[in-house]
Amino acid sequence: MAEKLLDLDLADLLTSKAGIKVFLADAFETGDAKHIATALGVVARSKGMSKIATATGLNREQLYKSLSGTGNPTLETTLAVMKALDLSLAPAKLKKAA
Repeated sequence: MAEKLLDLDLADLLTSKAGIKVFLADAFETGDAKHIATALGVVARSKGMSKIATATGLNREQLYKSLSGTGNPTLETTLAVMKALDLSLAPAKLKKAA
């Protein structure tokens, strides 16, 4: 008999700000824009996409599309979502000019 697997939604596991920061830091370390957008979408879903849509003034359906593996959010959208999540986008450290 085949074993039944359950769907796992990572958004359900992101319950703390520390966990969210680690999750997003790992995504940003990949340097892959699609992966980063998807990870940001997972975090937004963990907080409630309707709540994020209201806070950003953006359409919920468009947020789902933009923050997916096939989406390509603008920097403006990315920053608005991060602000709604009480997160900021800043370099970890700046390199000194040679």
